[in-house]
Amino acid sequence: MVRRNTQGSPSSRNARAVRRPRSPARDFTWAALEDEELLDLRFSDLALTLAGSRLEPALQRLDTELARRGMVFRPHFWLAEEWFCPDGVPGIAIPFYLAHPRLARLERRLMHEVEGGNARWLARILRHETGHALDNAYRLHRRQRWRIAFGSASRPYPLAYTPRTTSRNFVMHLGHWYAQSHPTEDFAETFAVWLAPQSTWRSDYVGWHALRKLRYVDELMAEIREQRPPVRSRAVIEPLGRNATTLREHYARKLCHDNRADAHRYDSRLRGVFGLRYENPGQLPAATFVRQVRPQLTRLLLRRSQLHPYLVHHVMRMVIRRTRELDLVVVGSLRVTQRALLGLLERILFDFIRRGRERYTL
Repeated sequence: MVRRNTQGSPSSRNARAVRRPRSPARDFTWAALEDEELLDLRFSDLALTLAGSRLEPALQRLDTELARRGMVFRPHFWLAEEWFCPDGVPGIAIPFYLAHPRLARLERRLMHEVEGGNARWLARILRHETGHALDNAYRLHRRQRWRIAFGSASRPYPLAYTPRTTSRNFVMHLGHWYAQSHPTEDFAETFAVWLAPQSTWRSDYVGWHALRKLRYVDELMAEIREQRPPVRSRAVIEPLGRNATTLREHYARKLCHDNRADAHRYDSRLRGVFGLRYENPGQLPAATFVRQVRPQLTRLLLRRSQLHPYLVHHVMRMVIRRTRELDLVVVGSLRVTQRALLGLLERILFDFIRRGRERYTL
């Protein structure tokens, strides 16, 4: 999974006031187009809005979570090409493909996953991005205690980062140990863990240095939750309605920067467990099979390895994605295949621990 620089600085010339249209959901004629025709449309041709979209329930749940914490702050939202929270703007850009199921299917076909494509994943990303928006609204990164806890927010964003997969200095929230990529991401991830309903961070992180950061965030939110933020801009950066880029151009650029080198390392082993679709037509897709047995295998791996669930889930997602990309299918009995898959997953897990680090682009 490639994560974007959520503290990036897209040009402010596209800023405009937020508008929340109240019109009912429209009948989008482009939804019936084949992929090749759809790719030739410009973003501005899609005429997407948040109002009436499938995103509204998720945004309402986030509002409820903030209200339960007594927070007066609320970020504003708009649709754009990617997830991001611009510097100095207490708002969140949400990727276009989450606003319509037809666009989500296109995203899955081309990128092999939909970032935020299920309710749990979407809620996690929204909490993370709300952390960035809150930081901008209250200028939290200027505080001395914030800098002591997380580091300097002015540190340049790296083009790539190499996390320490066994470190206990950071919370485990989004994929790829994202909290380790930059101090502002560390804060956003810590805030997201704190905000989650019925969060058990006090017990989950006992003995971790990350617990100090969580306690600081808890104290900080108690201090500011009833304060009106000094930054109340409702600017919208790079809105979809003004974007003349075609979807084809967007995906060409996105695929060019996609980095999955960590997954490619296990291709030969995956082919040893599964077969190729063109050689075994009509068989169950491997990605579907792995998703079906994922709960059972996850429980086994956690019990046998005693590793953090974050690492197990990371490896599971990586395998599901790579089996889909390689177009693999189940060729033997389900029981034998499941046993072979369990052995491979254990090998990958301990390979991660042995090497200790992976490299991820931002």
